[in-house]
Amino acid sequence: MDERVIRLWAAAEVESLGRGGAAAIQRATGISGRRIWKGKKELAELRRQPSSRASTSRVRRPGGGRRRLSAKDAKLLGDLQALLEPVTRGEPQSPLQWTTKSVRNLASELRERGHEVSSDTVARMLHEAGYSLQAPRKEDEGGSHPDRDAQFRYIARQAKAFQRRRQPVVSVDSKKKELIGNFKPPGREWQPQGQAPRVNAYDFPDMAEGKAIPYGVYDLARNEGWVNVGKDHDTPEFAVQSLRRWWLTMGRQAYPHARELLVVADAGGSNSARSRVWKKCLQEFADATGLTVSVSHYPPGTSKWNKIEHRLFAQITLNWRGRPLTSYQVIINLIGSTTTRTGLRVRAAMDTSEYPLGVRVSAADFGQLNIRKKRFHGEWNYSLSPRRQASARLV
Repeated sequence: MDERVIRLWAAAEVESLGRGGAAAIQRATGISGRRIWKGKKELAELRRQPSSRASTSRVRRPGGGRRRLSAKDAKLLGDLQALLEPVTRGEPQSPLQWTTKSVRNLASELRERGHEVSSDTVARMLHEAGYSLQAPRKEDEGGSHPDRDAQFRYIARQAKAFQRRRQPVVSVDSKKKELIGNFKPPGREWQPQGQAPRVNAYDFPDMAEGKAIPYGVYDLARNEGWVNVGKDHDTPEFAVQSLRRWWLTMGRQAYPHARELLVVADAGGSNSARSRVWKKCLQEFADATGLTVSVSHYPPGTSKWNKIEHRLFAQITLNWRGRPLTSYQVIINLIGSTTTRTGLRVRAAMDTSEYPLGVRVSAADFGQLNIRKKRFHGEWNYSLSPRRQASARLV
C-alpha cells in the first residue's frame, strides 16, 4: 500500500471500531493522529464526490516535494552540457577530454565548479537531456569509391556466370592471427559450476609458443571451406600456397572438368590488388594447373562484405569461443570440426613452410605475366591465363 491507501485504510478502521478507535489504531500501527485525521477527511470527500481528487491515484498534491537542483541552480545544466559537448567535439582544453565520462567524474567536476550535486542526480539529468550509455559502432568505412556498388554488382554477375558454367568460385582472405598458449580466449562456454579453465594472467606475445595465421578459401557453391594454418608470415606466397593446397585437397575432386577459377578477395593484405608478388604467384598457379584464374577485388574499405568473413570465419570464431588455443593441433581440430545447420564443412591443415618478407618482382619479370585486365576497373578485375601447356599440372 502507498501512503494514501494507508491513510484511507486507517480511517476506515477507526470508523469501524467506534469510540476510542483512533487511539487503538495509533497504538497498534504507529500511525500518527494527524495522518488518521487526514485520511478521515479524504474518505469523507471520496464518499461525497467519487470523481474528486481523493479518488485519483495521486498520493500527494501537485507541487509537493523538494525542488530539483536544476530548478534551484540555474547554471547546473549549462555547466554539465559544457563538460559533455567539448569532449564529444574533441576540444583539447576540456578537463574530461582524456578521462572517462562517468557520472562520478562529471559530478566531481561539477562540485569543483561550486555545484552541490551527486552522481545519481547527474545520471538522471543525462537521461532527461537525451543521453544514454553507448558503445562505438564500427560503421565508418572511410571514403566510399564512386564505383563501389557497381563493383559489387560486377562481382555478383561474375560469380553467377562462373557457377552457370560449373566453374569454381572461391572467396579468400586471411583471418586474424592467434597466439598459441594458455591465454584467455573471448567468449564463454558451459563448464561445471566453479570449474572455469585457468589461463595465464597475462597475454604478452613473448609468452606464446608461436602464432597461428589462418588463411581461408571458401567455396561459395558447395559451402565448403579450407583453412591453411601458417606459422611464419602472411605473405602473397602464403596466400597463393593456401589456394594451391585447397585445389589439391578439395578443388580438383569437386571440379574435375574445371578450366577456369574465379577468386574473390579484398583489396589489401597478402592478396592486395596492387601486389606484384600476389599476381606472379597466381600466374605460377595458373601455369601449374592449366586454369585461367580470374580475380575480382572488393573496393578498399569493404572487406567485411567478402563472403568468407561471415560464412566461414565467423563460424570458426563461434566454434572456438571460450577455449584456450594451447597448440597448433588444437586450432586445426577446432577449425576442422566447425559446422553449421546449413551444411558447412571445413578442412584445415598445418603449413610449416617459411615465407620470407621483402620479396620483390622486377618490372621485367612482371612483364612476363600473361595477365589481362578487364574493361571495368582493370586494377580490381583481371585474369591470368596459363603461359604454356605444362607437362605435370596439378590436376
